[in-house]
Amino acid sequence: MRKMRTQSAPWRAAAVLASVLLVGGVAACGNSDTGGGGTKDDGKITMGFSQVGAESGWRTANTISIKEAATAAGIELKFDDAQQKQENQIKAIRNYIQQKVDVIAFSPVVESGWDTVLKEAKDAKIPVILTDRSVDSADKTLYKTFLGSDFVKEGKLAGEWLVEQKKTASGPVNIVELQGSTGAAPANDRKKGFAEAIAANPNLKVIASQTGDFTRAGGKQVMEQFLKANPKIDVLFAHNDDMGLGALEAITAAGKVPGKDITIITIDAVKDGMQALADGKFNFIAECSPLLGPQLMDLAKKVKAGEEVPARIETEETTFTTEQAKEALPNRKY
Repeated sequence: MRKMRTQSAPWRAAAVLASVLLVGGVAACGNSDTGGGGTKDDGKITMGFSQVGAESGWRTANTISIKEAATAAGIELKFDDAQQKQENQIKAIRNYIQQKVDVIAFSPVVESGWDTVLKEAKDAKIPVILTDRSVDSADKTLYKTFLGSDFVKEGKLAGEWLVEQKKTASGPVNIVELQGSTGAAPANDRKKGFAEAIAANPNLKVIASQTGDFTRAGGKQVMEQFLKANPKIDVLFAHNDDMGLGALEAITAAGKVPGKDITIITIDAVKDGMQALADGKFNFIAECSPLLGPQLMDLAKKVKAGEEVPARIETEETTFTTEQAKEALPNRKY
């Protein structure tokens, strides 16, 4: 009898082990059914975000806002820096589609050429949110919503301020324009809005307009060219603060006093730009807020839940003169 008990022990152990593995296998299958196939059932949202780059202080502040807001909202963020190249953004978006993220958001480098990849995201049933910059696609169903500024309005505000300042001018007022990156929505729209506004005064004439790619280095280089080619420049309109800050160096090097010899108007209102305005080196700034992160995360949750959202959501912004910049600077977040 003792011999039989000794021989049956391994069999009983194997039977117990098989039972455990069977139960474990069922449990594992249950977990796979709940969250398998790349679809999570834990309620957590994964967002793929493709950023234009890091070309300016505004863009840096925008990136920080998005990353901090994602952490605060409990959203897993997959972040990509496109380095101002559309092909990099398209590649990143396709990677996000392959990874089966819940939401894709991006700030388009340029307006055109997105239909194919956006159709791929739509076919994969991944909602897309445009931030800061829009696209010119005729098919508005390719993305859920746009979150950002009214760039045409920003250009108009800059132009309207100039019209008011120069309303008593009896002769021509020569304006040079530092454009943003070629093909980018803010560059196209700010140029359009400014042109529409200054048309109210025929004395205001844009005598030179060229891209500085939204960078300080670009602003400095192009302003140097403007100053050499145009002996009389009365006004500089820069599509962002960073180009205006670069232009300050060129203007000073040319022996002119920025803010006095040349009136300087910019857009963004980042800290460095606001400081230049407070110091009297800039004369007027139309604000463009980069702090879109909290609104973006709120939208991500809504579109993931299948809620209806407005097709366009604009951020609230203002304008600044020198005195207003002095008041606002101590509490400026970016």
